[in-house]
Amino acid sequence: MVRKEDLAYLLIGLGSSAKDIQIKRLKEGLLDKATGDFNSDVAYGKELSLRQLQEKLLFLPFKSEKRLLIIRDAQRLKEEARLFILEYLKSYGRKTILIFDVDKDNPKDAFLNYLKKYARVYSFIQERPPEVFDLVRQVERGGSYQSLKTLNRLLTQGIKPEFILGALRFVRQQADPLVSKKITKLLIVCDLEIKTGRLKSSFALEKLVVSLCGFGGFHKLAH
Repeated sequence: MVRKEDLAYLLIGLGSSAKDIQIKRLKEGLLDKATGDFNSDVAYGKELSLRQLQEKLLFLPFKSEKRLLIIRDAQRLKEEARLFILEYLKSYGRKTILIFDVDKDNPKDAFLNYLKKYARVYSFIQERPPEVFDLVRQVERGGSYQSLKTLNRLLTQGIKPEFILGALRFVRQQADPLVSKKITKLLIVCDLEIKTGRLKSSFALEKLVVSLCGFGGFHKLAH
């Protein structure tokens, strides 16, 4: 249930799709549909400087009483940003509603413990981290949205692009010879783009994944 009087929310869970759905519900419940996109912003804890945070909190709502700031990976906020947020939560007349998205609970983290006093807490089942062959299966089914999401999570976990590319070579096993030849060409191009630095590794892999999914699913093509 979304309550207008709540001024902070803490969502705890690793890569949960249910968490993304809850954020969408909060946005729809707290902001008017007509101006919601103008009054919501997303930031990432590791990249958010104190100055950027202060600027985002100073923005005034557009034809609305409140704004919404979603901080992804909030557990990675810098110490100075954490201290500023703690003071902001104590202040009156706040115009920005904060949604903190963290991977997991940590009872030893004083910042998270403090947030629990001020924020409404939602806990989600911890999903297992994706493996490279989850990506292979998704690509085989032709699901570009889920495939790109899994690819991003793999790269965020520190999985090397070369290892991901090597796993994607297995998709050829599900395709007929003609399609397999096309796949091989795409794999070679991606490999060259990564090794020569023509494209950033993540961009080269994203392009490859979209191209592979564009075949419409390898299982279908194999028949």
